Amino acid sequence: MRTPLLRGLVRWALVPVAATLAVLTAGVPGAYAAADLSTVAEALREDPVYVDPAASDQLSSADAEALSDKIRDADKPVFVAVLPADQPEEDLFVNLRTETGITGLYAVRSGDRFGARADASVLSEAGVNNLVTAVEGTDDVKAQLNDFVDAALQNVGGSAPASWSSSTDTGVPIAGLVTTGVVLAAGGAGAYALVRRRRLQHEKEQREALEKLRVVVDEDITAFGEELERLDFHPGEPGADDAMRTDYEHGLDSYEQAKRLMDGATKPEDVKAVSQALDDGRHSLAVLAARREGRPLPERRPPCFFDPRHGPSVADVTWTPMGAATREVPVCAADQARLADGQDPLIREVTTETGARRPYWDAGPAYGPWAGGYFGGGILPGLLVGTMLGSMMASPAYASDYGAGYGDFGGGGYEGGDVSGADFASDDFMGGFGGGDFGGGGDFGGGF
Repeated sequence: MRTPLLRGLVRWALVPVAATLAVLTAGVPGAYAAADLSTVAEALREDPVYVDPAASDQLSSADAEALSDKIRDADKPVFVAVLPADQPEEDLFVNLRTETGITGLYAVRSGDRFGARADASVLSEAGVNNLVTAVEGTDDVKAQLNDFVDAALQNVGGSAPASWSSSTDTGVPIAGLVTTGVVLAAGGAGAYALVRRRRLQHEKEQREALEKLRVVVDEDITAFGEELERLDFHPGEPGADDAMRTDYEHGLDSYEQAKRLMDGATKPEDVKAVSQALDDGRHSLAVLAARREGRPLPERRPPCFFDPRHGPSVADVTWTPMGAATREVPVCAADQARLADGQDPLIREVTTETGARRPYWDAGPAYGPWAGGYFGGGILPGLLVGTMLGSMMASPAYASDYGAGYGDFGGGGYEGGDVSGADFASDDFMGGFGGGDFGGGGDFGGGF
């Protein structure tokens, strides 16, 4: 991995070359009219920040180095280019993304213009819009880029491209490498220590999130066990047939599987399989109850949205949570009756970090895997739209901490940092400067 010192030496070695080019091109009209995007892309494949020689007065080499180090340390696919003031806008982002060939978030400062684009698998269009809007109108280039990067690193998905850590610099003299070898080794040790601390911190956060979930899941498992007892089914009872015994066995197996999976869970994402097992078990018990009572067998439906412990839903009803959009949600018979009478449904509440009790969809990101196991098959995004959990899960960065696969949240295809070449959705990078809603108008504006 190239350390900041080594990258600094490389840039220092290139200063005479840049100076020579500046002298040779002095007085030549249009010499710096536009940056060569293939050159920009080549540089970005090796380093997250590129400053064109004609825009060196916009961001100093020291500030560019510090910004680069920040992005590298965060291990995120964020690319920043500072280009000449008269850089043409047309197809700028599409061409830059094509030339670079790496899935990520691309930000460009050109004169007083600033814009960004990202692959949908890394950050949504709305996410890009919001990041750009937050820093628009900032004249201080250093402040604008640092503010943008700070916010982007908290939201962007994926990891840094491997080329940032595996690249070598043939322009550095061997003698210089030997002289600085000890310093580089020390820097490498420091980088390792930093990565290790971050990994340990991440593991600690995952354990804490899992323990919060464990309380909720244990309640679910206990409730399912009580359902088995209330059913009071005996395989040898009068009227029992093989189909009933099979349903009962499936219910028992799901109960044991849920307990076993929860005992072996090591991260929040593991809870998804527990919820799925409990959902399967409850459906088996519902089918068994229908067989015993001579009723038509129920269709397979998701559990009650308000509390999966209520069992399989019987209908979809229109519901409008406070301060959010109206949506259809699956509900049990009891909650359907409450809503029809103008009453509030019985909502599953959990304890938040502050100790307050809140509905699970407004209690934090850890409940995503739990809900995803119950409401799979692509229905979850519609249920959670406008909620705290839904907003969190819509960010691709969510998958790195809590897993993916909860429907159509986030993007698909290549992950951040992957080399995709020209295989990407060009619509994600269309337009000139501004955020994702290019060309003005709309909720986010756009353009300049």
